[in-house]
Amino acid sequence: MMPRQIGHSGVCLDIKAIASRAFDIIVASAAALVLALPMLVIACAIWLEGGRPILFSQARLGKGGQPFRMYKFRKFAATCGTEGCPLTMAKDGRMTPVGRVLAATKLDELPQLWNVLRGDMAIIGPRPESLAFADCFQNGFEQVLEHKPGLLGPSQILFRNEGSLYPPDMDPTRFYRDVLFPTKARLDLAYFPHHSVVGDIGWLMRGVLAVFGWVPSQAVPAQRTGRPGVAETREATKSEGAAQ
Repeated sequence: MMPRQIGHSGVCLDIKAIASRAFDIIVASAAALVLALPMLVIACAIWLEGGRPILFSQARLGKGGQPFRMYKFRKFAATCGTEGCPLTMAKDGRMTPVGRVLAATKLDELPQLWNVLRGDMAIIGPRPESLAFADCFQNGFEQVLEHKPGLLGPSQILFRNEGSLYPPDMDPTRFYRDVLFPTKARLDLAYFPHHSVVGDIGWLMRGVLAVFGWVPSQAVPAQRTGRPGVAETREATKSEGAAQ
């Protein structure tokens, strides 16, 4: 019986997968150690403000469309149920004062380091989508699900202030489906099929800068809705002041 031949491309893919996983574990472990005290302070602030639960968890779509449970620090009042808009708007009335700070700084995302260590997520990857928008993954966009979702990535960084982009005269879920989701999916598909550890380090650095308010500009064309594109909407909302 002849031994099974392993192609050069298969070996390269294995090496790339090992390098990516090692990158995720190293970065997530280091971040968890460095940020342990800030996370403890955040947890205490949430508890003092509104009690338990400290964390918010929700089923999200993972690689291959498999659902997993993603964790965040709770931004909404503890009395909020699971009903309501699956998106978080700017000045969302469900957010607590502490939650608004977490939303502005994106520190509510820190518990996802646990998801990275578990292997549910990567440090750099497409944003894990809510099950409410699972039907958006069609007409080529299902290719996004071929990649492990990430804590950071092109769409998360370029759309850091997504909550302020929704037009007041349009249903937010329709705007998300018709404009934001396709735009973010195209950004992810332009990068992740060819991503590398070096490229991921670049997006990691951009993500750190985004926490401090720096977001790279990105021209986004208008979609078929006939409404302003995201870039135009962003410019219009700069002058103004969901799932969680």
